[in-house]
Amino acid sequence: MKLRHAMVCASNQNRSMEAHALLKKHGFDVSSYGTGAHVKLPGPSIREPNVYDFGTPYRRMFDDLKRKDPELYKRNGLLQMLKRNLNVKMAPQRWQENGIDGAFDVVFTFEERVFDMVIEDLQNREPILMRSVLVVNLDVKDSHEEAAVGARLALDLCQKLEAVNAWEDEIDDIVMRFERQHRRKLIYTIYFY
Repeated sequence: MKLRHAMVCASNQNRSMEAHALLKKHGFDVSSYGTGAHVKLPGPSIREPNVYDFGTPYRRMFDDLKRKDPELYKRNGLLQMLKRNLNVKMAPQRWQENGIDGAFDVVFTFEERVFDMVIEDLQNREPILMRSVLVVNLDVKDSHEEAAVGARLALDLCQKLEAVNAWEDEIDDIVMRFERQHRRKLIYTIYFY
């Protein structure tokens, strides 16, 4: 079964893009998004983040950070992350503005706050197609290392969902086996487009 997948984090930079890149590499139909008001990347201090609008090309962010402090942003992994991102897609996209992209079968989030924002957005949409969408959350710390782990776990769950004829009939068993195998807790719900 070929499902459409959406990977969602706050800024469409680290966790969602790591998963997007991995699922794309494995041939999945995948997109990625952020739910925040703006794209935020760490700056020279916690009080000085780098803030961009959604839609700002990853290339422009890369060039901006490289111009500001190439050593800092190389050391903290942001330049490498942005390089990966610009090889996956042009710019970060906002979940709440994705209507033109059509319906997804699976929406995977990486923190509970983002899960809640996706659910709230789906509740505010008028269900037209009456097509089910599985919304799943796996809490993943926002670090490069944890994003890589989270992406592999997202891939594993998506492979399990793709392997069945009707995920709606088997989701409880799939989640239970996933949680047992990986010792990670998932939150999930089903909504309709």
